[in-house]
Amino acid sequence: MKKRPQLKKIILLVSLLSLVIILAGCSNLNAPITSKTPGFWDHYILYPFSWFILKIASFLGNSYGWAIVVFTIIVRIILLPLNHFSTKNMQKQSAIQPELQALQKKYSAKDAETQQTLRQESQKLMSEAGVNPLMGCLPMLIQLPFMYALYQAIFRTTELRQGTFLWMQLGQKDPYYIMAILAGIFTFLATYISNMSMPQSGASGKVMMYVMPLMIMIPALNIASAISLYWVVSNAFQVVQTLILQNPFKARREREAKEAEKREKEKALRRARKRAYRRH
Repeated sequence: MKKRPQLKKIILLVSLLSLVIILAGCSNLNAPITSKTPGFWDHYILYPFSWFILKIASFLGNSYGWAIVVFTIIVRIILLPLNHFSTKNMQKQSAIQPELQALQKKYSAKDAETQQTLRQESQKLMSEAGVNPLMGCLPMLIQLPFMYALYQAIFRTTELRQGTFLWMQLGQKDPYYIMAILAGIFTFLATYISNMSMPQSGASGKVMMYVMPLMIMIPALNIASAISLYWVVSNAFQVVQTLILQNPFKARREREAKEAEKREKEKALRRARKRAYRRH
């Protein structure tokens, strides 16, 4: 049951990356971006990115670092509805995990017919619960072209490539690795508080809580500091978004209260059974 949604996610990710690479492959990576630069990727994607960041910088005293910060926040605001629906979808999927696991135990045989039945029953359960297996990774997939376009726009826009912000040159890696460390910390916090709001985060959620920060921090050690800055701001935004929209601390208190109530009911039921047994 779990393999099919994961396979669909992988296929979707590979397809999107392939499309981006194909479009980007038709461009000259060393040529500066201008309004007259030909090619679909360069003219309709990279140039608008470059123009928009430079326009933001013009309102901020030509601070290209702050322009990237504002650009990142704008991107996250645009993606906010999609992230909200994705979070709701993951909460629904987490809530039905016990039922999905019960189906896996019921149809544990490995023959083709049983596995087909398992898939059908699992899909039926997810459909009834309003769960879309692909929705969970969609915000991340949509952000990939933004990051790739931002990366190219920086190197093909002289002002951005040579621009400075705090102690960093935006087109080069952070010499003190501070942004890489902050990117890892905020990624961990974003994953941690997101897991807090899930009814059943499971082992995979705990693994991702430690794997995702490494997947962000390690590349950030050697990538342009502008991209590290994007990751830091993006994940800091995710932390604030989760705290406001999901209120994970309240969700955990309510979940613990329900679990305590359930345990008390089970204890009362066991005591009632013991009393009934003694009478007989």
